[in-house]
Amino acid sequence: MVAVPQNSFSFRMGAGFAGDVNRTHPASVEPVLNDATNPVLTAGLGCVINAAKNGVRQMAAGDTAVTRIYGIAVRAYPIQDPGTSAAYGAQAQGSQLLPSGQAIDVIRDGYINVPVVGTPGKGDPAFIWVAASGGGHTQGGFEAQASGGNTATLANVFFNGAPDSNGIAEVVIGLD
Repeated sequence: MVAVPQNSFSFRMGAGFAGDVNRTHPASVEPVLNDATNPVLTAGLGCVINAAKNGVRQMAAGDTAVTRIYGIAVRAYPIQDPGTSAAYGAQAQGSQLLPSGQAIDVIRDGYINVPVVGTPGKGDPAFIWVAASGGGHTQGGFEAQASGGNTATLANVFFNGAPDSNGIAEVVIGLD
């Protein structure tokens, strides 16, 4: 007789999806207008206030001095691609862009999953990529290491552990 393992995950279960709020209490999530010109593109990316448009925008190359982000885009489900008539927009998980010029949800205080470049540890500071996307880095995405002129060091976000095999890690964002 052959012994069969009784567990579903041999090593470590995946952390979840980018933009998932992990702990709903306490968490502070609010709807905000996503800028039409420089929108937050996908869930799990950081954003800052665009006061002129009364909403939020994606990080930009000039944001290297930012020390506090306004929030992190929350994954909305379901989101449908308005350009297709297929069931539920027929988009792969994580590939759907957030609507620009419309309301999106942003977590201001709490725990959320984000994609991360590098391998942070529990309590490590979070850095955010502000340079143009490329080379595996995403503008507004989180980084485990600082990169001169490409990242901003965040005082209100830190990592709550190492990423899973898909590069998703939990961060803690705080209002104070």
